[in-house]
Amino acid sequence: MTDFERKVYQIIVNMHLYGKNPTLNDLKRKTGKGKEDIRTAVKSLIMRGELKWDKLQKKWII
Repeated sequence: MTDFERKVYQIIVNMHLYGKNPTLNDLKRKTGKGKEDIRTAVKSLIMRGELKWDKLQKKWII
């Protein structure tokens, strides 16, 4: 896991603990990176099995 992937993962986990679901704009603001960088990191985390998206409840499964 790269440093940026770890940062995105930690933001998602922390917001999940408070019952919030980070939006793309939240991640852009908190990381200072663009949409494509964030999407690449999230896709990599999903492929590794670190994250999973629940389509019915529309939230991350950690």
